[in-house]
Amino acid sequence: MIIRKEIENLIKGAVDELVNFTVEIPENKQYGDYATNVAMILAKKEKRSPAEVAREIELKIKSDIFEKTEFVNGFINFYLKPEFVQNQIKEIINQGGGYGKIDIGKGEKVQVEFISSNPTGPLTVANGRGGPFGDTLANVLNFAGCKTKKEFYINNTGHQIEVLGHSILKDEQAQYKGDYIDGLANRLSKNQSFLDKNVYQLGQEATEIIVDEMIKKTAEKFNVKYDNWFSEADLYKKGTPDKIIEILKSKDLLYGQEGATWFKSSQFGDTRDRVLIKKDGLKTYLADDIAYHYNKFKERKFDKVINIWGADHHGDVPGLMAGVEAIGYKGQLEIILQQFITVIERGEKIKMSKRLGTFVAIDELLDTVGSDVVRFFFLMYSNDRQMDFDLDLAREKSDKNPVYYVQYAYARINSILRKSKGHNLNVKLELLNHESEIELIKELIKLPEIIEDTAKDYQVHRLPNYAIKLASLFHKFYTDCHVLGEEKKLEKARLTLIMATKIVLGNVLDLMGISKPEKM
Repeated sequence: MIIRKEIENLIKGAVDELVNFTVEIPENKQYGDYATNVAMILAKKEKRSPAEVAREIELKIKSDIFEKTEFVNGFINFYLKPEFVQNQIKEIINQGGGYGKIDIGKGEKVQVEFISSNPTGPLTVANGRGGPFGDTLANVLNFAGCKTKKEFYINNTGHQIEVLGHSILKDEQAQYKGDYIDGLANRLSKNQSFLDKNVYQLGQEATEIIVDEMIKKTAEKFNVKYDNWFSEADLYKKGTPDKIIEILKSKDLLYGQEGATWFKSSQFGDTRDRVLIKKDGLKTYLADDIAYHYNKFKERKFDKVINIWGADHHGDVPGLMAGVEAIGYKGQLEIILQQFITVIERGEKIKMSKRLGTFVAIDELLDTVGSDVVRFFFLMYSNDRQMDFDLDLAREKSDKNPVYYVQYAYARINSILRKSKGHNLNVKLELLNHESEIELIKELIKLPEIIEDTAKDYQVHRLPNYAIKLASLFHKFYTDCHVLGEEKKLEKARLTLIMATKIVLGNVLDLMGISKPEKM
């Protein structure tokens, strides 16, 4: 049950007119478990006192899950019955790995595309932040009832491929550098036809190696599992970019100027028109991106597409949004921009990577602290916030490290359950009346609401913060309440609560792609 949704439905059944109101969890526990502002909203509209409106609503609300309701400071506060809270443990255990699943997605077909860095070198910290985010968001959307697919777009055509070829030849147009370029040059030069290939072909061969032996292996090490790796070159094989040009031309959305072909993107809210075909006849990134999204919507029938980009691509957003609207899919594309990450060690920025030649490689971070730590740290902060990755904290094996803190709670749960003789639901849950027990259960039953909110606004950092709160409340419960060796009926009840905690914390760790240690 989503308790907040239950309250919303009860209120809608108690009022005569539709109004926008909120149901929230008060910061101060003395104001109940949930609170709504509906009385204030209606009072203003009907020119009556909020207290009078609140009394009418309270009289009409009939539910056996509330101990009481009361009106305070303009809000109607709801207090859950202890027996209702206690009985939710059975729901959690019965649903197990499915606890927290909801069906607001209704089977909507959603694609989440993330990382999609140029395949001209290993993944860096700069472009890797989208990995855990996109992976976790897709997991949450699946949990919320969507049919979600994860995709990496391989940009294996265009100028950057030619530049990669020059870099391998180490001529005057070389731009990429680092140990990996030296390795590619040595490897490709052993082929007898090396000197016969043009620069572009050389770049394409190098790209295949980079994708297969660097990017894919890093994604696997990062615990990111894609459903599809989509090649930009395949769009050209199918002629999709040319098809897009024809579609836009037929809609009178193209014009020529200074030898280039321009898209009238300003008609769709863009700040300016955009070039689709340059003077030299080559198509721009935007032309290819529109073609790629035509493939997503028209050919693969996605209902919604979510792209996760680095903040440096903010200038590209209006053009693509205009292009997607122009080909008939307005409102079906969302683009999330992520700010950058700085790696800090001993209070100083880590700037260079010998192997990569530019920034810190994700592989280096993963080899240093492991996937669990990198994923958790990356997920802890909102997308629109730049973050410092504290390498010293990441190495900590103590409660200071949030990943260790959460995983230690999970391992401690397993330790208790191993020492016990098991649990069952034939227990007296009413014995769970200690404040620490009730607080923990109330936090456990928030998971469906966490899923609902995250599926709607994509604020994935809720999950690690929720995991930290769960771990904190479990550690408090464990300190306040003895389990093994207690009176038998109470021991069984507390073991059942511990099992429910294991399920919820385990589900959250699974959604984040973080391991669940049996021992630590």
